[in-house]
Amino acid sequence: MKQIFAAVFVIIIIISLIVAAFTLTQVQQEDQGLKKGLEQRSILLAESLKETVQPNFINKSDQQLQNLVDKFEDKQRLAGMAIYDNKGGTIATSSSLITQVLKTKKIAEDAMDADTANGDFVELNNGKMYLLAIPLHDEKSVVGALMIAQDAGYIDTRLNEIWRSNLLGLFIQASLISITILFIIRWLIIEPMRNLVKFLKSTRAEDLEENSPSLLTNFFFRPLVKEISSIRRKLIKARFAATEEAKLGLEKLNSTWTEQRLKVFIKDVLKDRTIFMVSNREPYIHTKKGRNINYYIPASGMVTAIEPIMEACGGMWIAQGSGDADKLTVDEEDKLRVPPDEPKYTLKRVWLSEKEKAGYYYGFSNEGLWPLCHIAYTRPTFRKEDWEEYKNVNGKFAQNILNEIKDYERPIVLIQDFQLALVPKMIKNSRPDASVGIFWHIPWPNSESFSVCPWKKEIIDGMLGADLVGFQTQQHCNNFIETVSREIESLLDFEQLTITRNGHTSCIKPFPISIAFPNRFKNKDDKFNSMKFLKSLNIKTKYIGVGVDRLDYTKGILERLKAIEIFLKRYPAYVGNFTFIQIAAPSRSKIKEYQRFTEAVEKEVERVNNLFRKNGWKPIILFKRHHTQEEISRFYKLANVCLVTSLHDGMNLVAKEFVAARNDEKGVLILSQFTGSSRELKDALIINPYNGEQTADAIKVALELSPLEQTKRMKKLREVIKNYNVYRWSAEILKTITNL
Repeated sequence: MKQIFAAVFVIIIIISLIVAAFTLTQVQQEDQGLKKGLEQRSILLAESLKETVQPNFINKSDQQLQNLVDKFEDKQRLAGMAIYDNKGGTIATSSSLITQVLKTKKIAEDAMDADTANGDFVELNNGKMYLLAIPLHDEKSVVGALMIAQDAGYIDTRLNEIWRSNLLGLFIQASLISITILFIIRWLIIEPMRNLVKFLKSTRAEDLEENSPSLLTNFFFRPLVKEISSIRRKLIKARFAATEEAKLGLEKLNSTWTEQRLKVFIKDVLKDRTIFMVSNREPYIHTKKGRNINYYIPASGMVTAIEPIMEACGGMWIAQGSGDADKLTVDEEDKLRVPPDEPKYTLKRVWLSEKEKAGYYYGFSNEGLWPLCHIAYTRPTFRKEDWEEYKNVNGKFAQNILNEIKDYERPIVLIQDFQLALVPKMIKNSRPDASVGIFWHIPWPNSESFSVCPWKKEIIDGMLGADLVGFQTQQHCNNFIETVSREIESLLDFEQLTITRNGHTSCIKPFPISIAFPNRFKNKDDKFNSMKFLKSLNIKTKYIGVGVDRLDYTKGILERLKAIEIFLKRYPAYVGNFTFIQIAAPSRSKIKEYQRFTEAVEKEVERVNNLFRKNGWKPIILFKRHHTQEEISRFYKLANVCLVTSLHDGMNLVAKEFVAARNDEKGVLILSQFTGSSRELKDALIINPYNGEQTADAIKVALELSPLEQTKRMKKLREVIKNYNVYRWSAEILKTITNL
């Protein structure tokens, strides 16, 4: 719409310039004509008066001359007269000219000197006048001058009338033209285009039924509509074939899972049941910059995994609204359709106060449970007031969920991660018919470590309200079962991996989370030029390493930087030939431990760079900002090696994202043995991140692997992710929870 108004504005400007030029020409011509006419009339009038004035002047009848002057003052356009002798002395003058002696005398003197009529337009008495002087003669010479003053104000009045008339005409024309253009554009272009966009959106959203928007055609769009309709028919056939193929593979869980197959599975298994996804982190965060509202996808493994599922399944995602423009984008029920560019499901935002965030999120969740579960040698901190806020916010989430599922029969509620451990029991107590699952994305520590938490029993009890409790690995399941057996009274079935408490049975099962495969940005990056991209980053080295992490002490970033230092010291041939790019998204920056960690990373990068930099080269480039998934995919594609050095991680999807991005089947993954993904991605180079020398040697091995060996390893890694992608992960969870 802005472009249309801009076009109309340009047209109006052009018309205005044309009208202004035309009016200026008209005014100039009119001005010349009126002045010329006035000059001619003035000469005729002066000559006729001269016949009366000249005899009286020669006879020295001053009184008669003054009487004559007074007689003709203010007659029609004759504003006044004056008579001068040849020495410039005033013989007689009208009262209107007395105050302008200098101006009038100069014109008279010039007329006498030249012995010819002389006139000029001047401002007299706050009005425009035309003064004309003609010489008076005796028989031998010029003896004086007669001057008349004509009112010339009507000339400006006429010129102003022309400007007003033409500008009024311009305004009327511009208004009519603008309205006509907008009308034509709306009915001939905008409306058909809106209809066309709506039609394409419905097609893209798989609304291929007869009641989908119809196309209104006109002469201009007929060829385009014909092509789009043809594409739509082919798309219907292709989707029908894909659906039939997906139906054939439903019972073969080990065959490749796709978004289409998951949709068919959901229709077949869930029937009309609706999925409600619940998490602290939202998938889209809206921010305001000036008058513009933008959004970004947060750096979160959970979001990376869950987003493709929601796009495939639809339903509702309930999460905390954390962006400064989040409230500006929701409706009166705090909901909006997402993704913003192609809505497929509903996002419901829950609002938390600063006090609630401080206690529930920054306090209990991230200063307490996070370090407790990751065992990364950072001491957990537990405070009573944080626990109270944690309970309060869990209750707020539970109430929001109950409000949304009140009109649904047997809804499926899938709760994500450790921030909402108390919610399952709250939901189950109010809605026993709901199928409730919780997936714990981070590690579950051994029972002795977890016993540190002062409210361990309440957390376990809250989680056991779920029908299904999922973890990343079997070891985490075993740790959880052992913790339950030590902390609360319950009935444990080690063969079926179930826990029964107060008459309710929870199934405990591992579901190693994955990502969408193939890479979701494959088509967008078909024309990606890695050399040009590196040049834009001012990187000229032969070898590139990449690390992608949140700025979190569990990710082993400091250990990674130390390993790079050791690598360059051990193998100096790579000094100046190897650049490591660390993408580090800011995380939990309000927590002092994270602030200190960020400062430590920055200082370590600077220290290592100062140790080796030369000729403009430095070994480490730190990008400390949020990047889109598409941007990160480009870094994956150009890297020779990707380092994942987590000190303890439930899964770590960066490893899988790197593999998925490498459709060229090149590059090497170096992977920490303390990640859940190391149990699946066995063809990566597995290292102990605490052993800097081992990591340094692994970097050298990775850079020197032959292309054939790289391809061999990458093919196996990609096959693992292809066979167990996020669609299969989702299908297994949904199939398990519906069978309970």
